Formats: sequence, structure tokens, C-alpha cells
Amino acid sequence: MTETKAPTRARVGPLLRRAAEAEAATWRSLYVWGRRRPLPLEPGDEPFGYLGVVKPILGIFIGLSVVEIPIFDVVVTHVVPWRPARWIVLGLGIWGLLWMIGLYASMTIHPHVVGDRGLRVRLSSGIDIWIPWTDVEALRKRYRSLPSSRSVQVEQEGDRRVVSIAVGSQTSIDVLLRRPLTFDLAKTGATPMNELRLYADDPDGLLRSARGTPASSTVSR
Repeated sequence: MTETKAPTRARVGPLLRRAAEAEAATWRSLYVWGRRRPLPLEPGDEPFGYLGVVKPILGIFIGLSVVEIPIFDVVVTHVVPWRPARWIVLGLGIWGLLWMIGLYASMTIHPHVVGDRGLRVRLSSGIDIWIPWTDVEALRKRYRSLPSSRSVQVEQEGDRRVVSIAVGSQTSIDVLLRRPLTFDLAKTGATPMNELRLYADDPDGLLRSARGTPASSTVSR
């Protein structure tokens, strides 16, 4: 039994640590976004957002939370005789509302970035991948719908491995690599990838911004 508990603790520890880091990053993003400061970009960098596909959904959830908080407060106050219950429910409701706004903020202040030296692929505060143009063979516009809602998905296509950084179960740009690269993602581990797919609200603009880079070709189709 002791041997069984040890591996379990070994798995739970990193999960709790990642969850705590993600929570802290969400609140930091909310703070930074609330200050309304310009994005920290290098000269020649151009940001490209990816929030558009999920913005309506987030807006609906945030709006529902704003409506639900006072409703639940009234219900709990008149139904539950234990007075602290009101403050617990109210606190959870406000926390949930601020968390969703923090998620919106995190996706807003961490856009993809096209620069002179390469492409920075991001997703909220949890994914930040740098790909030099010297490792890019081509960029292609292609909308894809993925079977899963997971943000990171890996596929095997023949002898090639592809990682998708999806938003709303979609990608819109394929990044073909000159050589297999290893990305710092829990889903991929140490396995090299031959292609990375990402979602951007303005794939045409991203492709235009990438023209003139060392990448051999920029293809839109």
C-alpha cells in the first residue's frame, strides 16, 4: 500500500503546483490588464490575437455570472438559516466572475507575436513557444476543426508528428518546420514535432507580417 501511495503523491504534487501557478498567473493577468498599459513589444514586433473565436462564449459566461451572483445571494439569504453560508456563496460567486475576467485578460495580454527573428506562439499565460525563422520552412493558412476541446493536441500523420495549439477547438495557421523541434509542453514531452498548428484571428495579417523572413515560403490557401 505504501508503494501505491508514493507514486500517487508524486503525480498529485506536480498537478497541484501547476494549478497554483495557473491560478496565480490568472490574477496577475487581471492586474496587468486592469492597468491598461501597452503590450511590451520589441521594435518590429507585431501582435496577433486569438480571442475572437471564444470571446462570445466568455462574454456569455461573464454576463450570466453577473446576473447569478445577486440571485443566489437572495436565495441563500432566505433559504439557508446558517448565516455564513451567504458569505461563502457570495465569495465563490465573485471569485468565479473575477477568474473568468482574468482568463479573458490573460488571453488578451499574451498574443502571438511576429518579429524580425521569429514567431512567438502563445496561449494565455500557460503556453509560450519561440520558433526562429531559420527553423520555419513555410507558413500556411488553413482552418481546421479539431475533435477535442483540449488546448494542446498531438497527432501522428504518417511519419510526421503534429502539435496543435487550439482555441475553441480550431487552428488557422500551419507552421511547417525545417527540422523536428522539441517544445516545452506537457502533452509533447521530449518528442520532437515536425509541424505546429495555431489559431489566430487574422491569419492573413500574420502571413503578410511574416513575409521577407528567412522562411522559404509563406503560403495562403
